[in-house]
Amino acid sequence: MTRILIAEDEPRISSFIEKGLRAEGMSTSVVADGQEAAALAISGEFDLLILDLGLPGLDGFGVLQRIQAERATLPVIILTARDAVEDTVAALSGGADDYMRKPFAFDELLARIRLRLHGTSRAEATILRSGDLTLDIRTRRAMIGQQTAELSSREFALLEMFMRHPDQVLSRQQLLSRVWGFDFDPGSNVVDVYVRYLRTKLGADTIETVRGVGYRLRGSNM
Repeated sequence: MTRILIAEDEPRISSFIEKGLRAEGMSTSVVADGQEAAALAISGEFDLLILDLGLPGLDGFGVLQRIQAERATLPVIILTARDAVEDTVAALSGGADDYMRKPFAFDELLARIRLRLHGTSRAEATILRSGDLTLDIRTRRAMIGQQTAELSSREFALLEMFMRHPDQVLSRQQLLSRVWGFDFDPGSNVVDVYVRYLRTKLGADTIETVRGVGYRLRGSNM
């Protein structure tokens, strides 16, 4: 089982990530202190670290330094509210493998985790198929037969969610939480808007409306 260490001191965010990863069959541990995060990161017990830069005790940069000093090969994805280019450069130069800014969509985080783990024995398929639809997670390319469909990052994340749950009806709340992130607005109609976008680009019958429940990808055949 893939073991993920979550170093995040905001309980709402760490809980959101933890629930999502466990639903994907991963094992998680959450710490809210940089010192403890550094100790666990170099323990060899985990496959990947999700690291907030603003941790108490020892910040994320300090955790990265400890990992580098121990020559640990643990993949690290930075998750932070900081948006300065200098912070991004410093984190990546300090040994981080990826960098995401808050707020974030869970499915984008999940995709990045899978990419960082692709070289392990836990590697998952990076090509999803459903009928004539093909979705390449690495290149972020969608194909309908032999034609490429140009999708925005949010459209791509929404389509990935449907294709990872074949023949399953997904509620608007599920889609909001997984694609739009931990700060989603339950009253928003953004899901309906983006489903219309996908139907326009992929075909009107691609996504079925299940009245009063949500949406389902038609003809799933992964």
